[in-house]
Amino acid sequence: MKLLKKIFFFSIFYFFSINISLSDTHNLQEILELIQSDIKTLEKAVYSENFRSKNENENFSNQSETEDALTRHLLKLSEIEGQFQNLTNNFEEINFKLDKLSTRLSKIQADNQLRFQQIEKNINKNISLEVEKSTQNSNVDNDIQILPGSTEPQDLGSVSYKDMASKTEIQETQSIDTTSSVVTENFITEEKILPDVSPEKQYEFATSFLKIGDYNTAERAFREFVKTNSQHSLAGNAQYWYAETFRIRQLYTDAASAYLEGYQNYPKSEKAPINLLKLGVSLVQIGEKDQGCLMITGVKKQYPEAKESVIQKAKYEEKKFECKKNNS
Repeated sequence: MKLLKKIFFFSIFYFFSINISLSDTHNLQEILELIQSDIKTLEKAVYSENFRSKNENENFSNQSETEDALTRHLLKLSEIEGQFQNLTNNFEEINFKLDKLSTRLSKIQADNQLRFQQIEKNINKNISLEVEKSTQNSNVDNDIQILPGSTEPQDLGSVSYKDMASKTEIQETQSIDTTSSVVTENFITEEKILPDVSPEKQYEFATSFLKIGDYNTAERAFREFVKTNSQHSLAGNAQYWYAETFRIRQLYTDAASAYLEGYQNYPKSEKAPINLLKLGVSLVQIGEKDQGCLMITGVKKQYPEAKESVIQKAKYEEKKFECKKNNS
């Protein structure tokens, strides 16, 4: 505004000066129009300068606001990244728990199948025993009707009823012992089940029983494979699956013995790291926690190049059984 006042006074002064010098040649109206035009030009110049400074201030403030917004977005992205990482960890943990739950369900299924088979065998055995007892009782009743209290004469040296009853009991006991020994011999001298093919085909044949859940037959097949092909490259794997048939059925003592045999005989096989880990877990489950923890913590030391899943599983079991606290 001060600048405009100065311009205005300067214009008036200029007007009077021109009016004095050019009073004879120019019209007053033309001079006023000239002054008015100069004032408009000056106003435009001043307005343009103010507008430019205002735009610069607005641009600076907009730039500051843009930088603040960018910083807030970066912080939000960092927070989202952390949340996504937590979700990934939770997903991996849930996946591991589902795998463990699936293994437990397989154990329960195998155990129930084994128990049902045992119950069925016991029922059939009881039925046969009852039939045998009823037959023997009918024979004894016939003897009672003839010998004791009979009016028929008996020769000297004939056997009394009491002697016959005692001999009958002895004969029954001997028959039961003989039957049990025969059953044991049949179990020990069981027939071979592996087909007469290459070791690779035999290994696939034994593995097929695991896939269908027939762990009893799988146990026999893998045991026969290890005995027949003890020097084959798949013998270590077969020994591991042989031990697994016991672990799935929760026969942890037999499983620990089979894992130990695999650890001693096949320390360089493909399944050696997981075999050592399962050996440690089985020892803990049968009460040998110190030895089991040594095996679990020794997986990474003895097999540093093992699969990452095996190393992570060993860490999980070590934490689960509190092996570090126990060692300290």
